[in-house]
Amino acid sequence: MRLAPIPPAELSMEQKPLYHTLRAGIQKQFSSFKAVREDGALLGPFNPWLHEPHVGKAVWALTESLASRSVLPDEARQIAILVTGARFKAAFEIYAHVHVAREKQLAASKLATIVAGQRPHDLDEAEAAAFDVTYALGAGGVLPRATYERAHDAFGPHGVAELIYLVGLYAMVCTTLNGFDVPVPEQQDGSAAGQ
Repeated sequence: MRLAPIPPAELSMEQKPLYHTLRAGIQKQFSSFKAVREDGALLGPFNPWLHEPHVGKAVWALTESLASRSVLPDEARQIAILVTGARFKAAFEIYAHVHVAREKQLAASKLATIVAGQRPHDLDEAEAAAFDVTYALGAGGVLPRATYERAHDAFGPHGVAELIYLVGLYAMVCTTLNGFDVPVPEQQDGSAAGQ
């Protein structure tokens, strides 16, 4: 871990407003996994964002924007996030969104296959469209027309746009996690349970 988590008492004046915004967002959207240490320091990508609050504020605004007007089904959204996490081998991302996907009732067999970097055989149409778009974007190059059209048919114009932006956002989140060598919570403080 390259950036030490910042206890609330050590936050700068610039960091404090973002800390409170992130803490509220974590409570609202990400309560199924541990993202806050017992001393109140933030874990996961939230800590690097606090270290650079001008960047963190912008990233969180994009995160909120994609969550607040989402048209993607929860399962498709979580599949896209997990495919991205598996592609980047981002341990914290996989840890966190396996918890979120379980909360959303995504089948354990699908989760295990996706985090192993493979395509589950039992995806429904929306899940398959999300998987294929995410996988293709992660491979690089232009998204194939047939893959784009399949997602457009499954999610409509706003949904396919959301999916593409979501993959980009989580690629950036995974890059942040990997660049700053952010481990899963039990590697930081001996506990992975709760928040």
